[in-house]
This record gives sequence, structure tokens and C-alpha cells, in this order.
Amino acid sequence: MTAYSLQLAGRRGFASGALLLLWATASVAQTPRLALPERLSDQEYWSLIAELSEPPGYFRSENLLSNERGYQYVIPSLVKPARQGQVYVGVGPEQNFTYIAALKPKMVFIIDIRRGNLLEHLLYKALFEISADRAEFFSRLFSKPRPRGLDSTTSADSLINAFWYNVDTDSALYRRNVADVRAHLMEKHEFTLSPSDVNGLLWVYDHFYFGGPAITYSYSISGGGGRGGGNMPSYGDLMLAQDGTGQNRAFLATESNWRVIKDLHLKNLIVPVVGDFGGAKAVRAVGKYIRDRGGIVSAYYCSNVEQYLFQDSKAWSFYDSVAEMPVDTNSVFIRSQGGGRGGFGGGGGGMSGPNLLYSIQETVAAHKAGRINYYGDIFNLRRQ
Repeated sequence: MTAYSLQLAGRRGFASGALLLLWATASVAQTPRLALPERLSDQEYWSLIAELSEPPGYFRSENLLSNERGYQYVIPSLVKPARQGQVYVGVGPEQNFTYIAALKPKMVFIIDIRRGNLLEHLLYKALFEISADRAEFFSRLFSKPRPRGLDSTTSADSLINAFWYNVDTDSALYRRNVADVRAHLMEKHEFTLSPSDVNGLLWVYDHFYFGGPAITYSYSISGGGGRGGGNMPSYGDLMLAQDGTGQNRAFLATESNWRVIKDLHLKNLIVPVVGDFGGAKAVRAVGKYIRDRGGIVSAYYCSNVEQYLFQDSKAWSFYDSVAEMPVDTNSVFIRSQGGGRGGFGGGGGGMSGPNLLYSIQETVAAHKAGRINYYGDIFNLRRQ
């Protein structure tokens, strides 16, 4: 082969290699990178719930609402700019909405061992989506006709008290609301709720209907109670609470707070998941979903669930699962001060102390170092 032929072959080889490189680069560029969704279709939403969930388990009570009087006290410290617009993970019912309104996350996952909690969140989803404003939402939640004079500027005190004292519960309105909720979930969204699911959702709705704004955490156990009955805070009390600085941060405190939740629901981005915190699947599956899409968990509201995890020897499994979640130095646990060793308050009157913030990274590091052996040990970590 002549020198010219060798030179030509070399050029052809270079050209072929360059084309291969360009093809490979183009292929990488064309491969879509997963990201947190801007919205989910109804089918994607329902499939995601099934994919992330595990079989329901037992808990000691059906928590239809919070019993944490001091749930808002963490919010002034919680709302750092670095925690805004990330992913929020929580447990339980309505108290999550207040934290969500404060953090304005891109996406939300509510993990609870009770399928009843998932059904309650589906009830809330329907009520948020079909209500035009806070007043209509509150009217539908408790099946009380809307009083005149309530609008987007109405204060939380005026809103709650207008329904609480001046309006009787309406059975005909309740029946219409039930039909609207059922049609919205099963016809508009086409969610495949089983007969058992429908009955469970109606069981929740019945309690709000009969309990009204005076319903408490213990209502489903004791069968009733008045305003703050049994020293438990009522729904109305919780919506009129403050953050320790004199500001009410509840999701019903302002129209803008309420609309943060409504908008996320309209995009199918508040995803209820059935899962045991100490189980092998749900927490890890949620963490993987977020990690695979480049998300960060900025806040994980776990209430006092860790108290029960220690009692059941599942706490260490929980921390192992959380260790696989994508977090950063600003990511925090929101903990209530439950009873038991190291607990603060609690008991029959609910949890009166302020909720607290702790670094997720530091909690996981302490777990790996063998420094978390009892429930009280988590409260010995540095607060945020």
C-alpha cells in the first residue's frame, strides 16, 4: 500500500471513528433524563399508588385528624429557601397540608400503614378539586351550607366560627356531596375503587358529617366529643392554631395557602401510599422514585411514628430505608413529641408541646454509628 493509500485509509478510519462518536453522543443526548413530573395523568397517578404501596397493616387507631397542638411551631424555622420547591414526605391526614402550603413542594408522598388514610386523602382530593375556594371546601367537608359574606379575604377565625356556631349540618347536602365525591373519583378520574374502598371512604366522610368542626383525634374511638372533647384539639382548634409568633399558618388560614394544596391535587402530585415505615418496600420505593428523578426530600414529617417503631423493633429498618432517600444538609425530619422514653407531653389530651426539626442526615449518621438505641435517643440529636 502506498503512503497515499495509508493516509487515505487513516482519514477514512478517523472519519468512521468521528461518526461513531457523533452517533454515540447524539444517542446519549436523545435519551430523556428522568425528572419529577409537572403533572401525572389519572392513569399514571393510580398506577404509581399501586406500584409504591404495600399491603396495609395494623395501627392502634384511625387518625382522622391530628392531635398535635404545636404542629405549627416549626414552620418559621422550616421555611428556609433551600427547602422550597423540593419533595415533601409525610404521614397521617390534614396536618400535612399546612406543611405543604409552607414549603410549596414539587411533589408530595404521604406514607401511612392504614389504607384508611389513603382513602381519607382521596376524599380530600375530591373536595379540594371540586371546591372553588376555602369556604366551599369547608362547607363540603362538614356538609354545612355556606354562610353569606365569606370570600377569599375572610380570616381563618371568621371562616371557622361562621360554620361552627351559625350553621346546622344538612343531611340533604351530605347526600349530594357523597354523590359528587363518588362521581369525581370513579367517573371523572376513573379510579378503580373496590366496594370495600368506597365503604371505607364513606366511613371517614360520615365521621366528618357527624362530628363537624368539633371532631377530634379520639372521635372515631370514643364515638363523639364536643369542642376539644377529652382535651384533644378539635379540627376547628387546629385550624385556628398559631406558629408561636402570633401567625396562623394553617392551610385554611388564607386562600393562597389553600390553593397550594388544590393546585397540587389538580396535577395529581399529592400521592398517598400505603406503607409501613418499618417495612421493606414503601419508604424505599418512594425514595427510589424521587432519587431516579433527581429530586431531594426537603422535609419528612413522621409525627411520633418512631415511638411505635421502637416498640415494634422496626426503627432500625426505617432508618436503613431513609438512608436510601435523596437528601441534603437542609433535609429535616418534622417530629412531634410523643410519649414513651424521651417523649414530651402526649397522653390523653393530645400532644401539647411544639413539633421539632432534626437533620435527616445526622439522624441516619447517628443510626449507622450505633448511637440510636431507644426512642429518646432521637431527641438527643441536635435540633435544626
